[in-house]
Amino acid sequence: MPFVTVKEILQDARKGSYAVGAFNTNNMEIVQAIVEAAVEENSPVILQASQGALKYAGIEYITAMVKAAAEIAPIPIALHLDHGTSFEQIVKCIRYGFTSVMIDGSKYPLEENIRITKKVVEIAGAVGVSVEAELGKIGGTEDDISVSEKEAYMTDPQEAVRFVKETGVDSLAIAIGTAHGPYKGEPKLDFDRLEKISSLVDIPLVLHGASGVPEDSIRKAVERGICKINIDTDIRQAFARAVREFLEKNPKEYDPRKILGPAKEEMKKVIREKIRLFGSSGKGGK
Repeated sequence: MPFVTVKEILQDARKGSYAVGAFNTNNMEIVQAIVEAAVEENSPVILQASQGALKYAGIEYITAMVKAAAEIAPIPIALHLDHGTSFEQIVKCIRYGFTSVMIDGSKYPLEENIRITKKVVEIAGAVGVSVEAELGKIGGTEDDISVSEKEAYMTDPQEAVRFVKETGVDSLAIAIGTAHGPYKGEPKLDFDRLEKISSLVDIPLVLHGASGVPEDSIRKAVERGICKINIDTDIRQAFARAVREFLEKNPKEYDPRKILGPAKEEMKKVIREKIRLFGSSGKGGK
């Protein structure tokens, strides 16, 4: 099936009151795990690559692998740039066939974030590419982007109204208490803030840093308007755990296929659980 945009996927999710998983990928096994899990669950899915992933694997490889998977998968698939911070990187991703991009101007003052995001929306919208932006600072580390607990702050509902109106962005990542990377304790999400933002803006909302968030909190977030949920750390941990366990049991094994095969299966289990939790199972259109 040809690529679709994240905007198309999230419009359906918003109408149906469910969320769609946006899973970060870095190599072939992760692409296969995400797509196979989504196909088995008959769920739409968003494969996203961070700037770090593109630097590691190469934009040519990432794009080609996801395109190959999409061609044989009978479900809606979008290819999304996660946490783009430069205009040049975003334009390059659009040129290579990404159907959605994120411009992360959250480190800038509101006025500058609006100016940068509006520029990206104008360029991307002209070629049918959807745009996600971020308002408020989400703590933790995402590849080369790091935000300390002191620097992190929640999204202001009234600023969200102005931001959406002035930029024309398609979806908005908000800060309500999640963080990138592993949590030191249980995250406490600000559901009142989420409800307020959801009631004021008329676009899909995005939850970053959802790995490690309790299932009950995820369900509450979806009920209150979250339509896209980003998962990366849980996938990485499943991958590493499976590789370690296999090599401990088979220390003389050197065949990458035998080492990475179990890792792919472990990642699939995690991804299928997330898809079911988000409520997108059976929404793939088959």
